[in-house]
Amino acid sequence: MAGQPTFDAADPTVGGDLGNLPAWDLTDLYPAPDSVELTADIALLETEVADFAARYQGNLADLSPAEMLACIEAYQRIDITAGRIMSYAGLRYYQNTTDAARAKMMGDLQGRITDITTPLVFFSLEFNRIPDAAYDAVFAAPDGPARYKPVFDRMRAMRPHQLSDELEQFLHDASVVGAAAWNRLFDETTAALEFDVEGETLGLEATLNLLTDHDRSRREAAARALAAVFEKNVKLFARIHNTLAKEKAIEDRWRKMPTPQHGRHLSNHVEPEVVEALRNAVTAAYPRLSHRYYALKARWLGLDRLQIWDRNAPLPTASDKMVGWDEARETVLDAYEGFSPRLAELAEPFFDKGWIDAAVTPGKAPGAFAHPTVTTVHPYVMLNYLGKPRDVMTLAHELGHGVHQRLAAGQGELLSSTPLTLAETASVFGEMLTFRALLARTTDPVQKKALLAGKVEDMINTVVRQIAFYDFECRLHAARAAGELTPDDINALWMAVQHESLGPVFAFMPGYETFWTYVPHFVHSPFYVYAYAFGDGLVNALYAAYEGGLPDFQAKYFDLLAAGGSKHHSELLAPFGLDASDPEFWDKGLSMIEGFIDELEALEA
Repeated sequence: MAGQPTFDAADPTVGGDLGNLPAWDLTDLYPAPDSVELTADIALLETEVADFAARYQGNLADLSPAEMLACIEAYQRIDITAGRIMSYAGLRYYQNTTDAARAKMMGDLQGRITDITTPLVFFSLEFNRIPDAAYDAVFAAPDGPARYKPVFDRMRAMRPHQLSDELEQFLHDASVVGAAAWNRLFDETTAALEFDVEGETLGLEATLNLLTDHDRSRREAAARALAAVFEKNVKLFARIHNTLAKEKAIEDRWRKMPTPQHGRHLSNHVEPEVVEALRNAVTAAYPRLSHRYYALKARWLGLDRLQIWDRNAPLPTASDKMVGWDEARETVLDAYEGFSPRLAELAEPFFDKGWIDAAVTPGKAPGAFAHPTVTTVHPYVMLNYLGKPRDVMTLAHELGHGVHQRLAAGQGELLSSTPLTLAETASVFGEMLTFRALLARTTDPVQKKALLAGKVEDMINTVVRQIAFYDFECRLHAARAAGELTPDDINALWMAVQHESLGPVFAFMPGYETFWTYVPHFVHSPFYVYAYAFGDGLVNALYAAYEGGLPDFQAKYFDLLAAGGSKHHSELLAPFGLDASDPEFWDKGLSMIEGFIDELEALEA
């Protein structure tokens, strides 16, 4: 896009000569924070909400099928207006969370939109009181809202956990000073952290990045700097986790949720036993996966024991060449093109139209994400690109999300949102395509080994590490139910799962016990993390079907992505001959990781 801002990555803030890294052009949402368009949409939202409440409150059970369709479409329009406003405020904020003006705009709009939308609280509550017979008749009618039934089936799954209208409205109003406020405190705290690494002051993202440096002393310095700062702030992070876990426990008790995880399973439209089967399969495989691989890695590094700064260390023989932005773009798009020209076409606008923000800049939120915004606009991808091979895989991953979100947008706002169980499908598949393309063109056995090892580590981080994270959360919430947790209590829970998941080859440095503090998923999305392992196992099974020559695989794959949240995972996987409720399904996915480790051992021979 003409005039699209970029960052010169030769700047030391960004880290290396990576070329011109793109920054977001948010004008597709609004021209500016003080634009008349934004002001007009806030006013429009007030009018839309007032009209909707006046027309439909107290009347939902009596609507004809055609009237119910009109009602749902009006609700969807409100969702789009509110989503557009908050997407704009949120994306600006994540570009620089330490900027007071952006933080104020985000906070003010969060409060304003919450106040404006309070009259909508009745909708789901009243909807769930519609008798089953009337509900079934309305959604079965040819002139009714049949296509939206999956959304409202999921909503009605919450019926046993629904509170009175007054309590639901109170929770809605109080949200801005509850979890949302603690989330902001966490984000602003982590974004402002500074780490002294051998006399150099770095932010969180740049310091974490040093844990993959070729120089072991540099990795150690980064790990110790992280530990020192986390230890200094551990009481604050413990307070955030204690408060959020207790708040969740109170709400869960009122809602009669059987477990802290149950609400996440309901929102994901996945059965608890499916998640339990995944968790059990992965924990049983720890010795065959992470324990086995890290013992190999210790041997490659010439060490008896690994330290935490060795976990993601590159192999001594791995190239330390930085990957420039243009090369990263070409690598990923070529891999996508090799699968299907359509996949590359869907990804290309992210590069050309200001839909990616790639540079590491002061105050920018750490990590990476793809934000779908609203279905009438397009997604935006955020990276912290530092030119590591893993950063190329992160680009492939987030572009997969972006493509998925673009395809699912055709379902409309209410149906486009993919349950977390399938939300990682396109992202992990995009990584696998990129990895396989790189592996196919690598002829040097030394570099092939480094590439394979990198992929195994990524898969272990996606499966083993995330299930260990899930176990940590389960234990933390269970322990919090018995009373306030001290930082030492939380540290002990963290270390227990680290010993179990990483294995006996690790000697954990003093201070590593605080590394739970910076993980944003625990704060923003409790129990989200199993979705990564779910997605990896699912993609491994999908990729095996693709390699096995399943007829019309590409068409079936695009249909799966375009379905968004309109179908249950069992229905979406059926065309591929896959069933996530079968315990053997997860073992098949894990066997792909084992196969890569087998290849690495064969290269040793």
